[in-house]
Amino acid sequence: MTYLDHNATTPMDETVVDAMLPYLRQDFGNPSSVHRLGSKARCAVEEARAQVAAQIGVQPAEIIFTSGGTESNNLAIQGIARAAGRAGHVVTTAIEHSSVLAPVALLEALGWSVTWLGVDSDGRVRPEAVAEALRPETRLVSIGWANNEIGTIQPVAAIGAICRERGIPLHVDAVQAFGKIAVNGSDVDLLSVSGHKIGGPKGVGALHVRHGIVIRPLLCGGSQERERRAGTENVAGIVGFGAACSRVPQRLEMAAGWELQRERLWSSLANLSGVRRNSPRSGCLANTLNISFADVSADALVAGLDLRQVAVSSGSACAAGASEPSHVLRSVGLDERAARQAIRFSLGVGTTDEEIDSARQAVFEVCSAHAQVRKEAARA
Repeated sequence: MTYLDHNATTPMDETVVDAMLPYLRQDFGNPSSVHRLGSKARCAVEEARAQVAAQIGVQPAEIIFTSGGTESNNLAIQGIARAAGRAGHVVTTAIEHSSVLAPVALLEALGWSVTWLGVDSDGRVRPEAVAEALRPETRLVSIGWANNEIGTIQPVAAIGAICRERGIPLHVDAVQAFGKIAVNGSDVDLLSVSGHKIGGPKGVGALHVRHGIVIRPLLCGGSQERERRAGTENVAGIVGFGAACSRVPQRLEMAAGWELQRERLWSSLANLSGVRRNSPRSGCLANTLNISFADVSADALVAGLDLRQVAVSSGSACAAGASEPSHVLRSVGLDERAARQAIRFSLGVGTTDEEIDSARQAVFEVCSAHAQVRKEAARA
């Protein structure tokens, strides 16, 4: 199969699998145990912590291992809120991932005030808009570094400077950005990353919490992760995550190739009647291309491509099956019809020029078949 859904998940790298296997078999100790099996597991967890920290430019002690990006985002947002002890104000954007939107909406239901910032037609928020939204009672700003649906990269450094000047913590969901662009944790106060977006296993992620930032845990009952996230660590998953992080520099070197392949795909599909490019031409993840196709629903196109051995998606994998059109596409100005006709191609490690050509041909075939059906229906 031609796999062009790397923003949903990535295949595990063989070196990651090899690193994990010992901790699924003979080295199965609980890292909280003091015997040699436990000590070996503890050493493996701490080595992985250092590997994650190194790739985002922070200290290992600032890394909390979680079950993935969703938990990391919830721990950051709800953890700050719990530490505040009383209702305050949060600033975020209208195009965030559901794992940010949902906990922020929960805070709003609990009496917090929320500023939902709009974005421009490229899906980008203005740093000035963030500055204007801040209040004395603002307790957190939460911005996604790169959008998972259209690939827009946000001006995180500029937003971080504004927040630091005002003494307000900035949380950044870097799940889609990590492994595709350089991510520097020193620009922010809290940062979420996930293993399965970078060739690591599913079910493991991390939250960077800058020294001095206080959060209250979501999970209580044990002293793991310096009492910030209770529960026995997923040793094999954490080891795999660390191994995947060690290969991030190689992934970053591939970005130029992804951009060439993305533009090769777009230059072909742009010839189809009624297509619209929803991903920005600049300031965008090199691997991501979101397109609306006139007269063909996203669901029909995804299904037709799947029959032709091409895997793509109609947006965030976490929103698959949702009855409402993409909130991201509606926020950048698409009407409901165009939003329901959009699919996302996301490239990654192993994507070849031949696969790009295969995907292009498959799209032509599906669109042609639907055009023929419309013609026959019109004659009838």
